[in-house]
Amino acid sequence: MKKSQYSEKQIIEIMKEAETGTNVDEICRNHGISRSCFYKWKSKYGGMEETELRRLRALESENSQLKRMYADLSLKHEALKEIIEKKL
Repeated sequence: MKKSQYSEKQIIEIMKEAETGTNVDEICRNHGISRSCFYKWKSKYGGMEETELRRLRALESENSQLKRMYADLSLKHEALKEIIEKKL
């Protein structure tokens, strides 16, 4: 996936600019983004503060770590089940 030229902090600043009542077309023109990009960002980052964004990133990384742990444990569990079945 292509990395955005804007950081998440910059995107939040753009969303705050939109909340002040600035026209969407003007915001898109000033920042060089499309309307569809703006509305994707709005659905993802709308009404979010930087602290909330940091918390979201921390939760996402924790979630991915837990998913990896679960996958490892389930593989070990399946391997142990196969060993036990072979012995019986």
